Amino acid sequence: MAVAAQLTWSRAIPMVEEPADDLEVLVREHSALVFRIAYSVLRNPQDAEDAAQETFLRALRYRKRLRQVEDGRRWLARVAWRVALDRRRRRPETSLEDAAEAVRGLHDAGAPSDQIAAGRQMMALLDGLIAALPAELRQAITLSAVEEMPAVEAAAILEIPEATVRTRVFRARQILKGKLAALLEARHDRDA
Repeated sequence: MAVAAQLTWSRAIPMVEEPADDLEVLVREHSALVFRIAYSVLRNPQDAEDAAQETFLRALRYRKRLRQVEDGRRWLARVAWRVALDRRRRRPETSLEDAAEAVRGLHDAGAPSDQIAAGRQMMALLDGLIAALPAELRQAITLSAVEEMPAVEAAAILEIPEATVRTRVFRARQILKGKLAALLEARHDRDA
């Protein structure tokens, strides 16, 4: 355990700086990770901030047992993931058809493909398609592809083998590719 360093702010009053506790270290080192995980699930900065706060409140409740946690980063990431999923279940779903229609509208207006792909409508469409995936595929693709976590970290958060994460990400990508192609072709066929 580290010894507290003595600081003197004035000659008359010596001050002692308390050593940082485990929770403070977790917050300082991993707050950005917690926010990114929450944002990857919720796709709204305010909701992600609320989820991050709730994650750290849960960590505060667990404070006395933090020294027993083997890997604080992974433990905190798992907590953030669960909090964000709980919050997502409570909010209303966005319409997948509305997002697809917006993308088709851009396509019909002659917008370049790169503009369509980078646009909010495409992101909303992909978010909707990902949300429609089965839970195990949705979780794996969100952590691995959207959040860009290595498969080993995603496996630790989801508490499944790394190979299973890779398989689920592959299956999710295949399904998303097929659904996106079908949505865009359906519109093209109607216009022809």
